[in-house]
Amino acid sequence: MGRCASNIDARPKTAHDCAMILSDLLSRQPPDKIALLAPERRPLTYGAFAALCGRVVRAMAARGISGSDKLAMVLPNGPEMAAAFVACGSICSAAPLNPAYKEEEFHFYMDDLKAKALLVERGSKSPATNAAERLGIPILELCPTDAAGDFDVAGPRLGNSAVSIQDVALVLHTSGTTSRPKIVPLTHANLLASANNIRRTLSLSGEDRCLNIMPLFHIHGLVAAILASLAAGGSVYCTPGFNALKFFGWLDEAAPSWYTAVPTMHQAILARAERNADVIRANPLRFIRSSSASLPVPVFHALEEAFSCPVIEAYAMTENAHQMTSNQLPPGKRKPGFVGCAAGPEVAVMSPDGRLLKAGEEGEIEARGPNVTPGYENNPKANEAGFAFGWFHTGDQGFMDDDGYLKITGRLKEIINRGGEKVAPVEVDEVLLDHPAVHQAVTFAMPHDMLGEDVAAAVVLREGQAATEAELRSFAGERLAGFKVPRRIVILAEIPKGATGKLQRIGLAQKLGLA
Repeated sequence: MGRCASNIDARPKTAHDCAMILSDLLSRQPPDKIALLAPERRPLTYGAFAALCGRVVRAMAARGISGSDKLAMVLPNGPEMAAAFVACGSICSAAPLNPAYKEEEFHFYMDDLKAKALLVERGSKSPATNAAERLGIPILELCPTDAAGDFDVAGPRLGNSAVSIQDVALVLHTSGTTSRPKIVPLTHANLLASANNIRRTLSLSGEDRCLNIMPLFHIHGLVAAILASLAAGGSVYCTPGFNALKFFGWLDEAAPSWYTAVPTMHQAILARAERNADVIRANPLRFIRSSSASLPVPVFHALEEAFSCPVIEAYAMTENAHQMTSNQLPPGKRKPGFVGCAAGPEVAVMSPDGRLLKAGEEGEIEARGPNVTPGYENNPKANEAGFAFGWFHTGDQGFMDDDGYLKITGRLKEIINRGGEKVAPVEVDEVLLDHPAVHQAVTFAMPHDMLGEDVAAAVVLREGQAATEAELRSFAGERLAGFKVPRRIVILAEIPKGATGKLQRIGLAQKLGLA
């Protein structure tokens, strides 16, 4: 089906009309100013982007999708995903999912979300479509046009709906140490507060252009690259995803003023920086940003030397709509090994009894402010624990120095941070335990030189059964996205236990000699 025609106004006629929504960022800029670019595509202006949002709002409302409805989105990285996030988030709750998921993972996440529909690119072969059909979820198609990010919507009508825009614009799952990932709703106010925090931290303006290499199913790319740039009236060059071999070609074509990435991407870029010195000199960056995992101090110094610009490391989480702390641009301070000072929300270090700690005292890192999610969806137990004492509890441990700069010293949670990709150990446990030869499984983090952490697992086989490490990894790879598959699986007669007899993930890598 082609584009739906409707005379419904793109703006809501509710009490929410007085508040800003994502698409309002577009109408504040000159209509002929460039917003989105992409390789071999015509740029999309702010005016055309605003018109696109109006079309999408009408198309979704005409298909019965509006307000509190959740729209699962499985789209390739690029300008259409960036535009769809802003446009769809302006009429319903956008719920982008990792395109690398397997069918069973899509089935779980869409069922957990209670998605009203699934949006995929026209002609998509994603296993998400099979999962949606099994769940009875209608499938809509995104049909790109010639301009970067511009598209039409095709698909079945689910009924008509008045345009109703609720507070929640984005819904993401965050991995947890329980068997069920938590749903994080982020409101328009959360997202716009965070985007403006980043804009101010980085002194972004309409002259800035971001080279986006981050995945757009992740809070880092969606808020730091896309929304912060739009909030400043700048532009975003949207790549199809990170590719170290193409990075310097994109740098030369886009002529950006900055890019943001996770440490493993920075390391891959550094490995090719010397042979691309001419491109770097011809396209000087104002700064480089790093977030989502700790940046090794040697990488910080090597980046600054290679690109002759400041490197700004930030600390962020999904529940905070991304940024919490950040190092500062010159003449402000940037401290290698520290993730900076509070950059928008209030940030503190707290003892287990709720006492705020002084400089140098180590405890759990907390945050509160307009960017913080109002709470996990349908999870009162997690909300009670995660928002005690009026602060959001990050599960990370650290301390502040006398300047208020935060040092992260470890994680209280057991989530594995594989180069910025978060892996819930219990999810991997459950897959391994489905193998007929596996009696017991415990997944844990093991150190990795480039990723920071990688996934490992210890298993005990059933009596009389046999299985090899390679067989178990292959089994897991059929059911999990590649980044979740354990790099090492150690087969043991017995898994080490703690003093209470419980299996313990923390410290297991050291106990098994994998550190």
